[in-house]
Amino acid sequence: MKPVLDEIDNKILALLMDNARLPVTTIAKLLGIARTTVIARIAALEKRQVIAGYGLKLNASMYQPAVRAYVGLSIEARFASSLMKFLQQLPEVESLSAVSGAIDYMLTLRCASTEVLDRLLDQIGSLEGVRQTSTSIILSKRIDRSSI
Repeated sequence: MKPVLDEIDNKILALLMDNARLPVTTIAKLLGIARTTVIARIAALEKRQVIAGYGLKLNASMYQPAVRAYVGLSIEARFASSLMKFLQQLPEVESLSAVSGAIDYMLTLRCASTEVLDRLLDQIGSLEGVRQTSTSIILSKRIDRSSI
């Protein structure tokens, strides 16, 4: 069963997604609630496994390769399994999501340069079963709550 979250839970989660190290007292002040309420809410969210863990968020300009891109893939369904196996082996693949609409999958790539991205796109586009690719290079992230 999907956990029911109220407005306060959602606000706490949004603050923690922006900065998981945000002090409880700061969260309490920002939301206008008691510090003990924040502690109890976070504990309940952890117990219900809404909060599955805490992680590290790297500074993209210091760590990430120079080029990231979203790639929409349209494929023939019978080749999906072999495509997944191929993409799983590529270290440049950050994520792959099945999506609805005109494309079948949305791929996120991170590459050291546009030259590496270009070669990788040629390689993916030439795979058996890939009908079409559509690529958008990520210029900047304006909001990033990617811990979801």
